[in-house]
Amino acid sequence: MYSYKYPRAALTVDAIVYCSTAGQVQVLLIERGAEPFKQKWALPGGFVEMQETLEQSCIRELQEETGLEIEKMRQFKAYDAVNRDPRHRTISVVFSAEVQHPMPVKGGDDACNAKWFPLDELPELAFDHAQMLHDFFAQK
Repeated sequence: MYSYKYPRAALTVDAIVYCSTAGQVQVLLIERGAEPFKQKWALPGGFVEMQETLEQSCIRELQEETGLEIEKMRQFKAYDAVNRDPRHRTISVVFSAEVQHPMPVKGGDDACNAKWFPLDELPELAFDHAQMLHDFFAQK
């Protein structure tokens, strides 16, 4: 159906889901079950499918990887550093959602674990996800 003369970048989405309880911000992360960055923590996310909007893709990836169902997300920013993904050229659009409290989550799909982390106690993160979180919370 599609044929192009020029190489194209892959399009992905990443979800920043967070809550503030007792003055502490917590962020939802997944543990990657596959390379690259296998067993490293990351924001939930993945590749956009052809029939989806960006927001629909982010909501789907979040549900598949954590079991968390969100109805609406807000677009934050696109990340397009040339080498942000070691597999190939990938552009990610980041979405966010604030929830009232840390909801039960579990790893699914290509995530072997899902867990809430205090913002000031994050593990080492895959890709450029630490930068994404820094940028997002710096503007809050």
